[in-house]
Amino acid sequence: MRPDRRLSRMLHVLIHLDRHGGRLTSDDIAQMLGTNPVVVRRSMAGLRERGYVESVKGHGGGWALTRPLSDITLLDVYMALGEPGLFALATSQDNPRCLVERAVTDRLDETLDQARELLLGRFAEITVAEVAGDFEHRFAALDDDERCASDAG
Repeated sequence: MRPDRRLSRMLHVLIHLDRHGGRLTSDDIAQMLGTNPVVVRRSMAGLRERGYVESVKGHGGGWALTRPLSDITLLDVYMALGEPGLFALATSQDNPRCLVERAVTDRLDETLDQARELLLGRFAEITVAEVAGDFEHRFAALDDDERCASDAG
């Protein structure tokens, strides 16, 4: 299973939008993430539908925040992305009549469900503003040369 980096990337984008204080185009964001503008628009669509960002077409257009980062949780972003898979683990369904397979499947499914609930509960407790605060703290600790290098990404 290929890792899904959309949550991490969209958190990155939201913090840059907040720090930038204006609009960023899909091209700007795509360059920052090393991807295609179409991928950016597709990923941002769910955030727009939920009212966290807006997009304006044409000259001077682009993406902008519509809410403060303190009003957006990691869970909000995760849900806006369509709830991508959290775990690469899956249970076997090769022989559903096998009692061993059923015992393994039931226990693993139960454990994965519990882990998912815990993780999503934690996502609900963390705001994007808290993550941005972690960035600001790290940025403030850099010297001037390191800040210039860090500011590019």
